[in-house]
Amino acid sequence: MAGGLVALLDDIAALVKLAAASVDDVGAAAAKASVKATGVVVDDTAVTPRYVQGLAPERELPIIKRIALGSLRNKLLIILPVIMVLSQFLPWLLTPILMVGGAYLAYEGAEKVWEIVAGHEEEEAEVGEVDEKAVVSGAIRTDFILSAEIMVIALNEVDTEPFVSRLIILVIVALLITALVYGVVGLIVKMDDVGLHLAERESGASQRIGRGLVKAMPKLLSVLSTVGIAAMLWVGGHILLVGVDELGWHALYDVVHHLEEGVSGVAGIGGFLAWVVNTLASALIGLVVGAVVVAVLHVLPRRKKHDEAAATH
Repeated sequence: MAGGLVALLDDIAALVKLAAASVDDVGAAAAKASVKATGVVVDDTAVTPRYVQGLAPERELPIIKRIALGSLRNKLLIILPVIMVLSQFLPWLLTPILMVGGAYLAYEGAEKVWEIVAGHEEEEAEVGEVDEKAVVSGAIRTDFILSAEIMVIALNEVDTEPFVSRLIILVIVALLITALVYGVVGLIVKMDDVGLHLAERESGASQRIGRGLVKAMPKLLSVLSTVGIAAMLWVGGHILLVGVDELGWHALYDVVHHLEEGVSGVAGIGGFLAWVVNTLASALIGLVVGAVVVAVLHVLPRRKKHDEAAATH
């Protein structure tokens, strides 16, 4: 009896050690997958603040919270089940689906560029109140594409893990990335409130820092809005660039890779220059593809209506 109890305790101890090792492995894999997706996280963080521009200050955090919850729903209830099923049974479908999302991101970025060039952005800013429902919906749609790329990148890093381990790792990645992105976004958009609080303190240094933050925040948000537009073009173009290569058309990717190799040998900054080349090439591809979609959906129909109206007069 005693021997059986000792054997049972040994088995339990072995199971505990195995579970602990599994937890360590899952944690390490989740960290690795999250780091690999950092580039898209930066893009997501840059894109989101532009959605709260023009909102009343007291509505900024509630709107960010709604976008964050929408982002989490995107990741856990839509993207995760789909990519898990596809990775298990139809892995070849992941790339085309991701490319459709990349084209949509490129379209969103090119549309913003068109609005700026055509002067529509200023016109819209002067009309009425901000539609919070439309703001949240637009942000969640854009987030969906960025979240999909984050999750697919993370999946690619752990594709050799068993199904259950992959599932747990991707859930952890989804929670960590969402908390990181929208935590940082919340801090960014409320930094002016922090500045006002510091400006009211008795310390002269605190007051100077506070006034500096208040003055800097509108400029920072404007810069982030521009970075967000560039990020949509960059990420969308990069998805398309990598996608066409994976689908068998290597010419475009080979050109970009050749350009990267041309600068990668520069001492000290070769790696950075190669990244810049890839980023600019991806953004250009995103802008071209996005411009074509904008022309098809907006510019050409509008011009046709204008020509028809002119013909009737």
